[in-house]
Amino acid sequence: MATARPEIVFAGTDGGAVLTLDEYRSAGGFGALAKAREMAPDEVIAELEASGLRGRGGAGFPTGRKWAFVPKPDQLPKPHYLVVNADESEPGTFKDREIMLRVPFRFLEGCLISAHAIQAKTVFVYIRGEYEREFEILRDSLEAMRKAKLLGKVTLVLHRGAGAYICGEETALLESLEGGRGLPRTKPPFPAVAGLYAAPTAVNNVESIATATKVLELGGAEYAKLGVENSSGTRVFSLSGDVVNPGNYELPHGISLRELVYDVGGGVPNGRALKAVIPGGSSTPILTAEDIDTRMDFDSLVAAGSSIGSAGVIVLDDRCCMVQLGVRVSQFYEHESCGKCTPCRVGTRWLTQILQKIENGDAGQADLDLLLSVCDRILGKCLCPLGDSDAIAVASYVARFRDEFQQHVDLGRCPFEGESSLERILAPTEMHARHHEAAHA
Repeated sequence: MATARPEIVFAGTDGGAVLTLDEYRSAGGFGALAKAREMAPDEVIAELEASGLRGRGGAGFPTGRKWAFVPKPDQLPKPHYLVVNADESEPGTFKDREIMLRVPFRFLEGCLISAHAIQAKTVFVYIRGEYEREFEILRDSLEAMRKAKLLGKVTLVLHRGAGAYICGEETALLESLEGGRGLPRTKPPFPAVAGLYAAPTAVNNVESIATATKVLELGGAEYAKLGVENSSGTRVFSLSGDVVNPGNYELPHGISLRELVYDVGGGVPNGRALKAVIPGGSSTPILTAEDIDTRMDFDSLVAAGSSIGSAGVIVLDDRCCMVQLGVRVSQFYEHESCGKCTPCRVGTRWLTQILQKIENGDAGQADLDLLLSVCDRILGKCLCPLGDSDAIAVASYVARFRDEFQQHVDLGRCPFEGESSLERILAPTEMHARHHEAAHA
């Protein structure tokens, strides 16, 4: 299947924002919802399965199949729930906020389509607490839909989180929604059968839900023509770091990393050399400059030794110290660990300490070997992916830039001597916010 030519959707000064009900309706809004409501729930799910839509939150599980796992009300006579994960906290990822800021009605329409598909009467949107403006826009948009009597028999609740990264994990999110501490649950049972309030629940990402609107509008088979095999459709790539034009760009799966960084992003600033790219948010393995022609789709990135994750693409120039990057990333996961399981609670702290020792020039060869050993002790042994994310990222830095780690040990200091470009790339969401504000000044 050929890749369509890139078409930038979320870019420029207004990004195609549609913020009033009348404006959205005049653009054909709610046509997909009307179409879905004329179909049986199983027919809606069949359209999603035909589209090949895979989850946009990181795991990449087929959306239609996830919905099909939810038992029918006559099979399990309990309330059914749709829970939307809008707790976007992955470093390097800021596309869900753009969807909620600029096309809130498209997202909310997707919520109603999805609720119809799984026969849910209640939808919870769990939104990151720091997303105050996004919450206000969703609240106002929801009120406009309520007044227009578009909700039907569905109750849609906006629930603000309290800033815990762990609540991005679906079962921790459900615990938080129920009023408990945001701690991951053991699985099975899976949320499809015993999710919110032990009832059948589908948990989906914001971009997945917003895309469901387009799938119903185009039809599953037509949507599947976009992108490439096993990675249908478009993706909102959050491009940040050492790049001229950071921002969110909706492009077909299969676009190359080179096209994304250089053609869309304008390349690396000030003529500096590209050193590495993190392709899917901080939890994904790093790629080197030699991987620049890798296609941005599920299978191609796995073949390259990484993953598309949440499509948060962080560009790093030749000033970036990989040990410093490891310290900052590991500090994040250490801080955000809920502490429920020992490999994560102890392992993330241990990784940070070893990396800091290497960066300070106090490490010996044994410490470098120990670093990888600790990664092995974390991987696959945690209750949820948080600890694994730290270990996967750090191990990839060592694997791809082993010589740089060795230099720190051999020289007894950081060879970059404070000249790393990390200051620009550590908080990509905040960096994008500044870029966004400048574009609107």
